[in-house]
Amino acid sequence: MLPAAAASTGMLLPTSIPSPAWSGFSIGPVTVHAYALCILAGIIAAVVLTNVRWRRRHAPEGSIWDIAIWAIPFGIIGGRLYHVFSSPDNYFGPGYNGHGDLWLIPQIWRGGLGIWGAVLLGAVGAWIGCRRSGVKLTAFLDAAAPGVLLAQALGRWGNYFNQELFGGPTTLPWGLQIDPASPNFPPAYVPDTLFHPTFLYESLWDLAGVVLLLLLDRRFHFRRGRLFWLYAMYYTLGRGWIELLRIDDAEQLTVFGVTARLNVWTSVLVFLVSALVFVLLTFLRRGRTGESVLLREKAADDDGGPGPRDGGRGDGRRGDGGPGDGTAAADRSRPGEDETEVTSQAPTESETAAERRAEISSPVSETAESRVPELPSADVRRSGRRSAAAAAPLWDVQNADGGAKSVSDAG
Repeated sequence: MLPAAAASTGMLLPTSIPSPAWSGFSIGPVTVHAYALCILAGIIAAVVLTNVRWRRRHAPEGSIWDIAIWAIPFGIIGGRLYHVFSSPDNYFGPGYNGHGDLWLIPQIWRGGLGIWGAVLLGAVGAWIGCRRSGVKLTAFLDAAAPGVLLAQALGRWGNYFNQELFGGPTTLPWGLQIDPASPNFPPAYVPDTLFHPTFLYESLWDLAGVVLLLLLDRRFHFRRGRLFWLYAMYYTLGRGWIELLRIDDAEQLTVFGVTARLNVWTSVLVFLVSALVFVLLTFLRRGRTGESVLLREKAADDDGGPGPRDGGRGDGRRGDGGPGDGTAAADRSRPGEDETEVTSQAPTESETAAERRAEISSPVSETAESRVPELPSADVRRSGRRSAAAAAPLWDVQNADGGAKSVSDAG
């Protein structure tokens, strides 16, 4: 029963958040868990928002799906692995004594996806997809940052349905009820204890971050991954104080004599690194704000510059007689000539030597360009008389039909 009272106004207001009445449903032998539905809803929302932003940056058509098909599975696997190794007791036993249950590792629907592992390995998957699509990873991360935060905001509601990862006891009117029969209910507290709804805190923090990132990007047009690092700073700033409210079992880490949860120190480290990278990208490469999302070699290839398709010639030709092959097009425009494929392959050394030997051994070419004059015969020099044919330039002597003849034939 929900306790509620507001004596001064006579209105009944809820003074707690009830525990969920269900955590999923079954379709035959298959059970669909609410936690999985929240994760799925977050993924869909992230892809939709990222697709809108990606298309506004004139990305190649359909490239969002080529990247998502790698980034999403990698992100889920990375998130699960981070959770398993940051909270190993259930899987490997206390102190890795071997008394855990390894079969729990693939049971993602029971909860347990670490955001740091999801972002790290998801970025690796995104890099693979970006390389295959010929686009910049930094450009995609900037487009995806608000969507990732939106996915986290929706995915956090899975903790509510699993009744997990809540904070310490509270008397605030939005305190969270936890079913005393739940295995996650702390045995040290009485059944009607209310707890901080940390899932709600983080969800609201993330939603506010989505709006903030969109507004800042519209104002400053962040590029080269800066919006992604801004996202990392914003998220860790909230995750740090929210993590301090939680009372579930977690790995503890002592740094400089201060003991805190592992995720607290992770948030501090990620925040500092993100801030440093953001500052470096802002001030060390000022003025270099290219708008293209294409990789350099991909952009050069699309513009007709040197690239893998033209063999690095730099002349914009594909070398296959197709569109962009300027030589083949010129050959086709000459009337009376066969449309043959033009190749730019240089003759080999053996071919060149063979051609030279053929020129030496063959009779004088019959073309006007290659005709070489010959000296008059000895008889002509002794007599001092020249025939009409010999008096003409020796390389212009022609037959009556216009064909070229050698001097010996003319005599």
